[in-house]
Amino acid sequence: MDRAAKPSLLSRISARQWVAIVLAVLAVIFVVQNHHRVDINILAVTIRSPMWLVLLIMFLVGWIVGLLTRRGRR
Repeated sequence: MDRAAKPSLLSRISARQWVAIVLAVLAVIFVVQNHHRVDINILAVTIRSPMWLVLLIMFLVGWIVGLLTRRGRR
């Protein structure tokens, strides 16, 4: 029996997928290590939230501001 060599699972994963896997693992590590709660003072309101959630929200706010202020590139 002569079978064609089957590519292994690891060899079928593209570079883009490897980057996504590594980033997902880093995100999980980040959440686990930053689970403690912090106080955020906004004007006269104090909000208590996990650190990872605060940082995620600030990242999203920055990303949205970047999208809204981006100049058209042609």
